[in-house]
Amino acid sequence: MAAAKLAVAHSTFQSFVVDGKDQGANFAVQKPSNSNNPILDVTSTAMICNGGVKTADQVSVAAGSKVTMQWHHNQGPPTGNDPDEPIAPSHKGPVMVYIAPAESEGKGAVWQKIYEDGFSGGKWGVDNFIANKGQITITLPNLKAGDYWIRPEMIGLHEATSVGKAQFYNGCGQIKVTGSGSLALPASGTDMTKAYSATDPGVKFDVYNSFTSYPIPGPAVWTGAGASDTAPAEPATPSAPASSAAPKPSATQPAAPVAPQPTASKPSATQPAAPVAPQPTASKPSATQPAAPVAPQPTASKPTTLVTSKAPASTGGAGIALYGRCGGQGHTGSTTCAQGTCKVQNPYYSQCV
Repeated sequence: MAAAKLAVAHSTFQSFVVDGKDQGANFAVQKPSNSNNPILDVTSTAMICNGGVKTADQVSVAAGSKVTMQWHHNQGPPTGNDPDEPIAPSHKGPVMVYIAPAESEGKGAVWQKIYEDGFSGGKWGVDNFIANKGQITITLPNLKAGDYWIRPEMIGLHEATSVGKAQFYNGCGQIKVTGSGSLALPASGTDMTKAYSATDPGVKFDVYNSFTSYPIPGPAVWTGAGASDTAPAEPATPSAPASSAAPKPSATQPAAPVAPQPTASKPSATQPAAPVAPQPTASKPSATQPAAPVAPQPTASKPTTLVTSKAPASTGGAGIALYGRCGGQGHTGSTTCAQGTCKVQNPYYSQCV
């Protein structure tokens, strides 16, 4: 039973950090309805955080100040040596943040994008997110005082060579903006169930082939958003501080490719760059397919309260759990699925589906 409950490497938004102080696990945070599993249907109401269910609490933040959103792989602070904390390094992709008035419940064309970090200087937004220990830090616009929803989001592109395989991770939290800010959100914004298409160039994208730029999907950043910052707030736990010099987000700046591998298809790149051999990691794949081949490592059960562990592992004769890795170049573990059938996704990754 324990093996069947293991989950692959995902991530969830779990707390706010304001002025260097963690506001508490899940305080004023709306947990997504699908736990830490990715959203594949970009038209689902899960794109507005559990269909628009409000939280009972709010976090007070001054207009124009910085606010940090803390994510973890599993529920609660990391324990042990989890290579997928805060998310598996294979999950290359952008990081974005949206905001909406709380009274809207997030429904309809009410969201404004206030931050994005795509691909720049050879690094993805998710690379910066990992370097910052799962923290997404932004500068709030100089908003009028009131109640708002804030929605951080990441897209895992490690399977996005196929339509409908990009993995969306989001979460929502409620904030009370204080102070004498003067900016009002535009009356019309983006409907998160219509923000993306499965065929958008930045949603269907090949991270394994040569590319020099990446088109961040969704609307442009709202002009009232002002400056943002990828550096984390002071960690609320005694972990080492993350880098405060993360690259600035850019949707167009050419950069060196990240772990490209030759494939049959090629993304919307302007000038192909020389491929670089990928470096295998100890992390496990996501609910579907990782960006680079990784070798599974059998481990003992992690002391966690969620059903999300480092990765699906073979225990005894149980076989690989559903959505776990069961083959591909570099794979040395079991090829037997406890559920489903081992299906080849690409030369580097086979999965129990």
